[in-house]
Amino acid sequence: MRLIGMLDSPFVRRVAVCLDHLQVEFTHESVSVFSDFEQFRAINPLVKAPTLVCDDGTVLMDSTLILQYAEAGPARGRSLWNPDRALLAHEFRAVGLAMIACEKSAQLIYERNLRPPEAQYAPWAGRVTGQLLAAYAALEAELHAHARVFASDNNHGPIAAAIAWQFSHSMLSTELPSTSYPALVKLSARLERTPQFAGRPPAGPGVPGL
Repeated sequence: MRLIGMLDSPFVRRVAVCLDHLQVEFTHESVSVFSDFEQFRAINPLVKAPTLVCDDGTVLMDSTLILQYAEAGPARGRSLWNPDRALLAHEFRAVGLAMIACEKSAQLIYERNLRPPEAQYAPWAGRVTGQLLAAYAALEAELHAHARVFASDNNHGPIAAAIAWQFSHSMLSTELPSTSYPALVKLSARLERTPQFAGRPPAGPGVPGL
């Protein structure tokens, strides 16, 4: 299998880290949706990161669906979902919040750095910022209220939350000061020290213009 996309994308990094945890063999190709647009389009005309090219040539997209596919087959019965069914709904919630936080971060970054200043729309940026802050406030609350969900280093909830926080805070530290999210800061620091995170650092050019 081939994973296409840059690791500075939290969605691509999430897939890479989780596939490593699942012990699924794959090759990673650092192709940018920006600077390598035509190369990416030759692999996937939608130019969507992450893209997974399966061994039979099938092209998959969306980090959650890619990981669902991996756990359904190539992972050979291994799963990163919490085995405690009483905690599973909260883990689903944590992953959902983390992915929304990534989406809103990307929207805000693109608005500020890809759109010309004269075309930027302040009400839209304000709305997205509000959604971003709400996502991280809810995620921080989940870490405090349901610490057991985040106790492991190899479950989807903590992995998604840690990857989301690293991405958002590195790009939007003014909106997301560390002092306001101590549980997320602690979780991120812990997981970044694991072999799976350290082996897939968030390397890449980021958004042009930053």
